[in-house]
Parts: sequence; structure tokens; C-alpha cells
Amino acid sequence: MKIIIADDYTALSKIAAEELIAAIGNKREPLVCTASGDSPAGLYRELVEMVKNKKLDVRAWNFVGLDEWLGLNGGDEGSCRFHLDNQLFKPLQISPDKIGFVDGRAENALKECELAEEYIQKLGGMDVAIVGLGMNGHIGMNEPGTSIHQRTHVSQLDPLTVQVGQKYFQKSRALSGGLTLGVQTLMEARHIMLLVNGRKKAEIVQQVLEGPITEMVPGSLFRNHPDFAVYLDKEAATLLRKS
Repeated sequence: MKIIIADDYTALSKIAAEELIAAIGNKREPLVCTASGDSPAGLYRELVEMVKNKKLDVRAWNFVGLDEWLGLNGGDEGSCRFHLDNQLFKPLQISPDKIGFVDGRAENALKECELAEEYIQKLGGMDVAIVGLGMNGHIGMNEPGTSIHQRTHVSQLDPLTVQVGQKYFQKSRALSGGLTLGVQTLMEARHIMLLVNGRKKAEIVQQVLEGPITEMVPGSLFRNHPDFAVYLDKEAATLLRKS
């Protein structure tokens, strides 16, 4: 595990963008897992800026979405796909055939999960998984208690996730479940990048990085990954004993 502590969120985002590009290296058509949420947004802005300034070419990159709310898809404001479309895919002009994303409105949610696994396997596995951290330690919608062996699945949301998730919607939204890449699926990515910022995440960051490795704190499970890098700003790292 590698921990990088940046002075602020802007610096965190710049460092993470540089390290993402380094992790991909010379691979012509990498597969990158993208999470929605506040923490990775700065990284996406950096990538968009690099492409705009012709410092980076992502036309051959492939993407797979980390998760989606059950009952929602890209047509719903506030959905995971909606945010990633606006922050990343549309600004980068990514071709739709380069994006694999579960549809939370699909009639058969389990089939969507199977299709996500097939998409990843077809492209030779994920090169980099970009993830954030929930207030309860979840990664994606792998909630506390999720098995380390769990693959892409339909999850039942923890009450805290439902509460925090309201910030993405203009009106209160009934959220009950999610479609998410599983812990085991993510563990098979060649590189995992966890981005966390803000003092409000300091307690859970400390549990994830220095507490027991347990399925009750899903983020802690990734400490067993051979290439797990954590990017924090100083506020998120406030409670780390080893910082």
C-alpha cells in the first residue's frame, strides 16, 4: 500500500492524474474503472484539461463505471452515469462503444451485473480502478458486511449511504439499492487508486488504513491488493498515526 498526502484537493487531483497516466504506461487501449462522487471529480478535471491542451490522448481508452443507483441511469439527473457523463465522458468526447456502464433502470438488474463482468473480461481486465470512499467505509456500493469474494452484484444500501446520497439530487430521492462492481472484481484490477479529501472523512480514513482488515469496513480489504495507492489531502489524513 502506498499513501500520498497532498497539501490540498487541487494538489491531490494533479498528483493522482499524473500517477494514473503513469500506471497506464504505454498500454494502447487500457480499461479504466471510474467512480462518480466528489473526490475523483478533480482528477477528471485534470484529465480533461490535459486532453484540451493536447498533452494527453484518450481516444483509445476504455471505461467501465464503478456503480449505479438501482432504478436510475444516465437519463436521470443525479445518477452516477449522469455525473460521469458531465465530468468526464462528454468533455473527453468518449465514444459510447468505449464505455461499459450498468443500467439501473434495466428490467433484469442481475443480467446487467453479468454484462459488466463480461465487458471487463472481454477487454482483458481493468488496468486501473479509480474509487472513492464512503462515510461507512464502502467502496462503490459494496456496503459493510460485503464478502471479499463478492463479484458485481445488486447491493442493499446502508442507511448512511441513502442519507449521504441525497446530496446528488435536487429533491429527496428514495434510494434502496445499487448495482456495483464487487470487491473481488475490483481486487482483480492491476492498480487501484483510492482518492479521499476533506476532514469529514478523516475518521473513516483512519479505520480503513490503520484499523483491522474486515468486511465491516470494506475499504480496509483493499490493503491486501498488491498495488493499492491512496491519495489524501491533509484534512483527510488528519487522524493517521503514520502520516
